Order: sequence, then C-alpha cells, then structure tokens
Amino acid sequence: MKRSRFIKNACLSLGAALVLAACGGGGEEAATAPDGEIAAATSGPWVVGTEPAFPPFESQSDSGELVGFDIDLLRAIGDQAGVEIEFESLPFDGLIPALQAGTIEAAVSGMTITEERAATVDFSRPYFRAGLAIAIAEEDAEITSIETLEGKKIAVQIGTTGAEMAGGIKDAKVSTFDSAPLALQELANGNADAVINDAPATLDAIATGNIGGIKVVGELLTEEFYGIAMPKDSPNLEILNTALTEIIENGTYDTIYEKWFGTAPVGTLPETAF
Repeated sequence: MKRSRFIKNACLSLGAALVLAACGGGGEEAATAPDGEIAAATSGPWVVGTEPAFPPFESQSDSGELVGFDIDLLRAIGDQAGVEIEFESLPFDGLIPALQAGTIEAAVSGMTITEERAATVDFSRPYFRAGLAIAIAEEDAEITSIETLEGKKIAVQIGTTGAEMAGGIKDAKVSTFDSAPLALQELANGNADAVINDAPATLDAIATGNIGGIKVVGELLTEEFYGIAMPKDSPNLEILNTALTEIIENGTYDTIYEKWFGTAPVGTLPETAF
C-alpha cells in the first residue's frame, strides 16, 4: 500500500529507533474461549473505551463503523478469550476517568504506558512500539529539533505524552486540542509552528493526504509503548494478557499489523514497558 510504504520509509529516515511492532466485568459465570485455554472472568461483554480520531489505530469509516489497528486487535483478543467486545467512543482525556468510575472495562486508543498513568490504572503488556515526532510546515527550514522549538507555538492533543513534552519546552506557547488531527490541522492552517505527536499517526495523516503541507523533521524524541488500560486490580487483566500473548504467538497479531501498516512487525515486543 502506498500509505504503508510511506510510513515505513519515513520512519526509517528519522534515523531513530521506531520499530513499528500491539477490559473488567464483575460477573461470576465464565465464558469459554474457542481453544478452551482461557476462562473469561465476566459473563457480560467488555465495554472498551476509545477515541476514534487517531488513524490508523482507531477512526470512523464513512459509514460510521469503528476501524483501525486497535479495533481489530481488541476484537481478536475478544475472540481468543471468548469475550464479547463492545466499543464506546470517548474523548481521550476521559478514558482514564471512565476506567476509574467503572463505566468501561478497558481503554485502547494509542495510549502510551507511563509511570504516571500506571499509578491510576493497570496496563496490559505492550502491544505496540512507537515514539514522539515533531511535525512542521513543509516550507519551514528553521525548526530541526526539539531545541529549536524554544519560544515557538506548539499544538498538541490534550492529555498526551506529546502535550507533556511540549509543556517542558522553554518559553513555548502550547495550545491543546481534543484530538491529534485537530492539532495537525492547526499547524497546516499556519496557526502553529509545530506539533508534537506520535510518529505513526502523524505519518499516516501525511501519507493519506488527510493533512497537507506538513512534514516530520528530526529524530524521534522518545521510544514509547502502547498498552491497553484497565481499572486497577481488574480480574480481567490476566485474561487480557494471556489472550494478547497468544495472538502474538499464533500469528494473528502479525496479520492485523500487516493489514494496517503494509509490512510485518520488526523485532520482539517486551513483556513490560519499564
């Protein structure tokens, strides 16, 4: 796919280590997985929160259907564990509060595993290796690295690691938006000097033509791992991790990855993020 080749080549050109490599109800009655190896800890569906504005991980098709790498991955996990998966669209900064309130069983939305988040929710084993990148206007030759962002106008998605990093840049004027596409559009409209966002999503927006007139510059700023968030001490975390590990080992993960990124994942995902 043209988009996938662009993403792969652009990530390599960054010269950094981006390797494009991947909840609780309280019922007592157990469901049985297709292979009989996993017993589900809930008799009802897992309601999974997601913000469908982060392609290629989660977005809405023209018909309103939820599509993306994360969506297919959770459905495969549900099939493996014998658990029905239902998605609920929520703003990104509302996902962790919803987990804490017990209104959803899990959350998947390209969410980086951080120590701060892990203090309030539990995470699955990492399912995807990513990293932050700087996007600027195509004609911009001044911004080349994070050091050159001092005093600049930076657009970010609220509640993300990109927003956290932007907040630490000296004299930067940071504007927050509800979604990554809105932040990128602010840059494309000339109202921001740069966006700090996850590299795979930014490169996808450029490759598909969803956002024009921008480019990624410099090396990746971080290496990060995405995880599936669940409430603290959820009885379903072990079930989730077992199913995720099994679809990684049986090739299902690779099939989903190739569908959305046009290439097989490189390297091995760690069992923990830190």
